[in-house]
Amino acid sequence: GLDINNIPMSAVYEKFGLEPGTQDFIGHAMALYLDDSYLTRPARESYNRIILYITSVARYGKSPYIYPLYGLGELPQGFARLSAIYGGTYMLDKRVDEIVYDANGKVCGVRSGDETAATKQVIGDPSYFPDKVRKIGKVVRAICLLNHPIPNTDDADSIQLVIPQNQVGRKHVIILLFTTFFLDIYIASVSGTHNVCAKNYYLAIVSTIVESDNPEAEIKPGLDLLGPCVEKVINVTDLEEPIEDGSKDQVFISRSYDATSHFGTVCEDVKSIYKRITGQDLILKQRPKDEEQGE
Repeated sequence: GLDINNIPMSAVYEKFGLEPGTQDFIGHAMALYLDDSYLTRPARESYNRIILYITSVARYGKSPYIYPLYGLGELPQGFARLSAIYGGTYMLDKRVDEIVYDANGKVCGVRSGDETAATKQVIGDPSYFPDKVRKIGKVVRAICLLNHPIPNTDDADSIQLVIPQNQVGRKHVIILLFTTFFLDIYIASVSGTHNVCAKNYYLAIVSTIVESDNPEAEIKPGLDLLGPCVEKVINVTDLEEPIEDGSKDQVFISRSYDATSHFGTVCEDVKSIYKRITGQDLILKQRPKDEEQGE
């Protein structure tokens, strides 16, 4: 047998004689690793990720992923409704004109026009704090409207594809400041079935980290898989991260969205922000049902 608590994942691959393409699929498309450093770590970590993938497929049927009807905008709406139940207050259609700090440099409010909402902490994305973030790279995304399912996917109404960098000849990594980027290409597609576009249409997003002066060429292997596009919009955005952890001024800033389409890195960022604010790890538990609360 194999002691997966101690041997590296590379030894498991070697034991079963898996060729490099299969290793890439398992590591990047199932375990959702962004790089190959997992090969040198104990195999237990990879095993747990793979089991999570398999049990998710078993639970949900065709895919290990779940996606909200009407698009990702339903997630903040769901948060807003739940937050309101617990006493949260929302100021809708308000621009942010100024983040207000006290004499000690700690945040004390957010000004919108002539109104200022008092607060002891602020959480926001990098666009609100240009002087508190640093640029660490760029992401290229192509948003494509199709009138057909993506070829060779058995007419699936939604897909998630990960093209490992090794499969398309992107052999190296980009190291900027304190961040290492690996160059997998991500494809996510949803359709009218999910109420995000008209019936019989499909939306596909192809993304990766930019490494050259020709970003569109870098996602070409992904675009080639889509077939003809009715419309295609390509944009390149900066990838930014906070300079400090927020403990001094109580301003807690997230990272920009990276190229991944499975939101694994977003979840890690949320857990990081939670720990920076509370000093504790985020542990998610199922809320008790009404009848359990009444017992």
